[in-house]
Amino acid sequence: MDHAVVLFDGDCNFCDSSVQFIIQHDPAGYYQFASLQSDVGMEMRQKYGVPDDVDSLVLIKDGQAYVKSEGALMISRHLTGLWKLAYYLKPFPRAVRDGAYDVFAKNRYKVFGKLNSCMLPPPHIRKRFLDK
Repeated sequence: MDHAVVLFDGDCNFCDSSVQFIIQHDPAGYYQFASLQSDVGMEMRQKYGVPDDVDSLVLIKDGQAYVKSEGALMISRHLTGLWKLAYYLKPFPRAVRDGAYDVFAKNRYKVFGKLNSCMLPPPHIRKRFLDK
């Protein structure tokens, strides 16, 4: 099975919760993870040409980086349950989707705060994190 990599803001409470949510709804282990601030995250950002102003979520899949709403919608495709239906928001204009995404991302620290420490997942989940 192929894997995709989710790069996330390792300082953001909401992003951490999002990673936990993805893990919960990805029992097949399709997604692997790395924080944007890690060496692995920074290498992948450079390799796939992720713009510097993207600081919340990036999906690396099939040799391509998907950012903002595009990344979030692509992630939803591999989740269990009704969450995969979120992908059907893709026909909405990207400018509208990304505009809403940017407003949320800009305010995520104010609303959800920053992490003081990282969670330590159990070993079977820890192997999905590339920046150990």
